[in-house]
Amino acid sequence: MGQAKRRAEGSPTSVRHGVLRRSNSWANAAKVLLTAVIVVALSGVSVAAYAVWGLVQGVQTVDLVAPAEDPEAVGAGVQSLDGALTVLLVGSDSRAGQSLDDGEEGELNDVNLLLHVSADHQNATVVSFPRDLMVPIPSCPGPNGEPNYYAAMSEQQLNSALSYGGLPCVALTIEKLTGMPVPYAGLVTFDGVIAVSNAIGGVEVCLIEPISDDYTGLYLPAGDVTLQGYDALAYLRTRHGVGNGSDVSRISNQQIFMSSLVREMRSADTLTNPVKVYGLAKAGVENMTLSSNMATVQFMQALAGTVADIDLERINFVQYPSFSHPYQEGRLTPDYPSADTLIEILLAGQPFEVGSMGEGVATVDPEGAVDAAPSDGAGVPGEVTDPAAPTDGTTPPADGTAVETGPVVLPQNITGQSAATETCSQGRTQY
Repeated sequence: MGQAKRRAEGSPTSVRHGVLRRSNSWANAAKVLLTAVIVVALSGVSVAAYAVWGLVQGVQTVDLVAPAEDPEAVGAGVQSLDGALTVLLVGSDSRAGQSLDDGEEGELNDVNLLLHVSADHQNATVVSFPRDLMVPIPSCPGPNGEPNYYAAMSEQQLNSALSYGGLPCVALTIEKLTGMPVPYAGLVTFDGVIAVSNAIGGVEVCLIEPISDDYTGLYLPAGDVTLQGYDALAYLRTRHGVGNGSDVSRISNQQIFMSSLVREMRSADTLTNPVKVYGLAKAGVENMTLSSNMATVQFMQALAGTVADIDLERINFVQYPSFSHPYQEGRLTPDYPSADTLIEILLAGQPFEVGSMGEGVATVDPEGAVDAAPSDGAGVPGEVTDPAAPTDGTTPPADGTAVETGPVVLPQNITGQSAATETCSQGRTQY
């Protein structure tokens, strides 16, 4: 379904405007925990979360608005989920019930990650949505599930959806933006973030240049650095220390961390270490709200089986494409043509390659040469790749004979990397 068609359906009835709080240094802390949750899933040991379920009291669930095709309940003994899998992971900056009490009130979804596994369970993609993206927000249910409790809005900042209608509203907003059903979702708070990074045992990242950020108190030397505890937290929070200082650059920097973390979790040293797996799973379960259809042992066992055998080369982290907003300074507007291409590829289950790294990201070959992203970080507006077209430069036969092709190359305005690619942060590249 094209974005133009989606925008024309269900026109909003009203628009709410307001000033969003400036995200302080803790607002992005949940990214550490979200990263860990995703990596646990992609490592195929999601069932470990339920090994500690009996230790957790008061785990919360929430009912999403039922999609057109509600997924069937997972039965006992099922080894994997049927067909494609889509899970939304949302990071909340709420202080309610948290150990951090700095006087901030309200709740924003500053982290929005969509995990999609293809129907053949051979490809996994994590799509990051910038918090500053200006998007339509559909009519959302009320606090007790009342339908259409909150009126639709023609354009609001993405990270306001949680404050309007909770996790179900964020799921509906991502559904409207992408055209993809979101049957499963989880909400993560930032308590236990330090414990999660410590349970992993540290994540090694590569820095081409030192990172110096007075806002987060992060000061790292160039070279290979192992991040743990507060340093890991600050690395994922830093915006002023990387790229052009934007949230888009921060997402690209986080993908360096997530890719390294996936490789670490897939290593024998982690998967065979019950202390690491137990600590990571416990910290995740204790700080999550799950959609009710996820909160069963059977589902988590099937989830683990669904993703356990995906190759690193087929695990990709990408950023939802965007441009600078035409009249809202500091905000972003969706690049719908490139986004439509991405969604079509995901739904088709085609393997793909990311053709463009994010601002401030570089790869390093064995000889030490640096291959960096373009210095302006700009994609090519409207450039799309036909998912059915060959990628080797050949022309398909006129008689329609099938041609075996390699992975599709994404449009240049969709940045990211595969989990198998070792990348480095260039530090701050623009001022």
